[in-house]
Amino acid sequence: MLDFIIKGGLVLWIIMALSVVAAIIIIERILYFHRINVDEEKLFQRVKASIEKGHYDEAMSICDNNLSPLSALMKVGIEHRSYPQSVQKEVLKDAANQEVPRLEKNVSILGTIAHIAPLLGLLGTVTGTMKSFGVLGRFGAVTDPSILASGISEALITTVGGIIVAVPAVIFYNLLVTKVNLILIKMEYQVNTLILMIAAGRKEPARRDEIKPVRAPRESES
Repeated sequence: MLDFIIKGGLVLWIIMALSVVAAIIIIERILYFHRINVDEEKLFQRVKASIEKGHYDEAMSICDNNLSPLSALMKVGIEHRSYPQSVQKEVLKDAANQEVPRLEKNVSILGTIAHIAPLLGLLGTVTGTMKSFGVLGRFGAVTDPSILASGISEALITTVGGIIVAVPAVIFYNLLVTKVNLILIKMEYQVNTLILMIAAGRKEPARRDEIKPVRAPRESES
């Protein structure tokens, strides 16, 4: 294995370093999305029940105990519940936009690695081929094929290394981008739902002493 790496030359070492970075990003993103994965319907109903009772501190505590974009949005909505709905909508949109960098963290780097890994493999192919032709240029006709083996090995090994790194990087990049887009679509829908939920929670039922009894009509005197 070490001999394989040595034959790949400097370009292969760069490709291997990129593969390590890509693996770290993929593992970190998988763990992050697993951590924020919650039953959103259950969370929404719990917060809604607390708001309907007027227990806003309890609702915010529920949000604090759940690390997800939805809980962050609900907390912001509860904190701005006294504002007009138009202001609430703008504040919630800003809060949703602030969640985007957390969702897309390092995903663009993974996409860059997926694109440049095969290009580096191609670069290694070119440099390896140049070495082989350089040998031919110096010695002319070569009777021993092993003299050309070093350059040819570098050319083939770097090509294979670039493809091996690029394929999983492209797959996980597309999966992560799709995951982020789905979450953003959900958040866009949840903004309007949260505004309606908070508005409904502020409408307290009339107290018993405020309800005026309806008088029965008097019977007509004969």
